Amino acid sequence: MPIASLLPFVAAHLELTAVALVIALAVAVPMGVATAYGGRARGPILAIAAVGRTIPSLAVLTFVLPFLGVGFTPAIVALTLLAIPPIVINTDLGLRGVAAAAVDAARGMGMTGAQTFTRVAWPLALPTVLTGVRTAAIEVVASATLATFIGAGGLGDVITRGLQGGRTDLILEGAIAAAILALAIEAGLALTERTLTKS
Repeated sequence: MPIASLLPFVAAHLELTAVALVIALAVAVPMGVATAYGGRARGPILAIAAVGRTIPSLAVLTFVLPFLGVGFTPAIVALTLLAIPPIVINTDLGLRGVAAAAVDAARGMGMTGAQTFTRVAWPLALPTVLTGVRTAAIEVVASATLATFIGAGGLGDVITRGLQGGRTDLILEGAIAAAILALAIEAGLALTERTLTKS
């Protein structure tokens, strides 16, 4: 398949990944903060997140099918559910790993709770949080290839066409494109992490 013909599938795959990650961040980061500072809420939330990490991608896609049908929306819901657990877990780990001495020093300087969080705790936790985001991104890119089974498009369409037609070239093109996309996203997030942690 010519590269120009492959680009729409790459664009659809990237859209699935980006939308799912943005929604997952909006949901998972506050949940992670709640687990780090929420006392009793921590156990149940982390337990659900841990279970979520063990569920296969195809099982999640299959689960949303009876409720939402096929297409873009159910795929986004399923991919978002897959992306949330690692971000929640790493946000919790990052915030709980902040040295108590740093927090005490901030309070001793007269910082409010909000200032201590935004200026001390969050910057120190950020590398761990971003590691969770990177993990989630790779999982979503990989799982998005399965979204073809519920009619959401992406590079999974190319791989499926290759399987149905016995065309190894299409299978390889779809798989290699997905791998390159995953590596590019990983590199981009790694660069973002280095930039943010240095600032």
